[in-house]
Amino acid sequence: MSRPKGFRQSMAWLHTWSGLVVGWVLFAVFVTGTASYYRSEISRWMRPELTDSAFDPAATATHAGAFLQTTMPNAMAWSIRLPSTKDPEVEVYWWRNPGGPYHHALLDPATGEPAKVRDTQGGDFLYRFHFELNLPPIWGRWIVSACAMILLIALISGIVTHRRIFVDFFTFRRDRSAQRGWLDAHNVAGVLALPFHLMIVYTGLVTLSSMLMPWAEMTAYRGELLRYYAEAGITIPGRPPAGRPGEALPLGEIVTRAIAAQGQTPELVVVSNPGDAAATVNTYFEEPPGLAHLHPQIAYDASTGAEIGRVGEAGPATRTGAVMVGIHEAHFAAAPLRLLFFLCGFLGAATVASGLVLWTVARTPKGADPEGVGLRLVRLLNLGTIGGLPAGLAAYFLANRLLPVDLPGRADWEVRTFFIAWVAAALAAALSRRNRAWPLALAIPGIAFLAIPVVDAVTVGEARFLGFDAAMALLGGLLLVGARLASRRRQVQQRAETILHRTAQA
Repeated sequence: MSRPKGFRQSMAWLHTWSGLVVGWVLFAVFVTGTASYYRSEISRWMRPELTDSAFDPAATATHAGAFLQTTMPNAMAWSIRLPSTKDPEVEVYWWRNPGGPYHHALLDPATGEPAKVRDTQGGDFLYRFHFELNLPPIWGRWIVSACAMILLIALISGIVTHRRIFVDFFTFRRDRSAQRGWLDAHNVAGVLALPFHLMIVYTGLVTLSSMLMPWAEMTAYRGELLRYYAEAGITIPGRPPAGRPGEALPLGEIVTRAIAAQGQTPELVVVSNPGDAAATVNTYFEEPPGLAHLHPQIAYDASTGAEIGRVGEAGPATRTGAVMVGIHEAHFAAAPLRLLFFLCGFLGAATVASGLVLWTVARTPKGADPEGVGLRLVRLLNLGTIGGLPAGLAAYFLANRLLPVDLPGRADWEVRTFFIAWVAAALAAALSRRNRAWPLALAIPGIAFLAIPVVDAVTVGEARFLGFDAAMALLGGLLLVGARLASRRRQVQQRAETILHRTAQA
């Protein structure tokens, strides 16, 4: 590895190697994070049994409270997410200890009984994979945070390296050479959404800043983080348990009071220390219009229904952080802007993918078959990630429709199918002949995505899912076009190598 000379060359070296080291993780983060902009729509598609229906918030909360009282009356806390236009089901959690385990159920809004829907993680799996990689949360978040920091370095060094960055944006020389074509594709995808890339990486790091840099809070509050959250205007101060049993009002009555006080139905109801004389009911409402991701909150005494308090006014630092979270997750975005965010995320994945491929193309020896271990390893990882991850996503959706509805542990089997298909597709591409590897790696997920609307039509066949099915068909078509282009370019390259070989022999 030659030592870079000069500042710009050093930045180019830093951009190249920092992008390679974390590129495969970043591709997965971009793909699943981009899909998470339609997290609710994915969850609804994966629970086709759920339909929109009118509901009484008070009655729904009462039914949910009765279910939780029967299931775990001595829990540390209950959490009830009431239905909405995006999510028509009642989702409840309950746990006995701060570290879990956390139990979960979907309830019928009308009866409070467990809903007769297929067990699935829906879009929540992709959302959490985006920043936890399906690892223990603390480990996954640290890995993603480290990769995001390196990506920020890669973006800044890339801007410094490409002094003609905006001129190169209007230049695409696909037929000049493989290296030039991939470089131009990398530049176009990167520059077109460059403001989004910088924003999404920086705001993502801010979102996890309390984990990355907790020292100020720990020092100022001596580990009493709940007091910090209360004084920062993030949540309402909690009450310690009284240690004696108490009789609570029906949750529906408290929800009615919350609706009267706030003028809207709560999104979330959390009961702390249910069954205790000092049980508290916290009601969380949808954040007001704007960028800040701050939820109005009202706390009630579970026994008397008296209002205990409301969340305080957020300070400048808290509001700034909430704006960063709001921008990153795009909760404020209407449908057109959300689509723009999705397309920019798609370009982010394309930028990472083209950079990874460019790394191998630029280092392939001229006129020779590359046999270096490092180069072959990078190529295999590229095939396994860029081709394997989409195959896993398609398999995840297909498993939702094809696995038996009453299969025990069905949600876990959907996730296992995701990883099994990812590994299988990666191995199929890695074990195939080199001239067929990329066409196969792209064709497998392309065919799988095209199969999704067919399988959905056979198994469910509801018109309300036509938009989702059309998106899957479009994605599958794009992957097959990519497979065709990869096959055609490889054929052209083989003919050129054959002509050069014959010329050398002559």
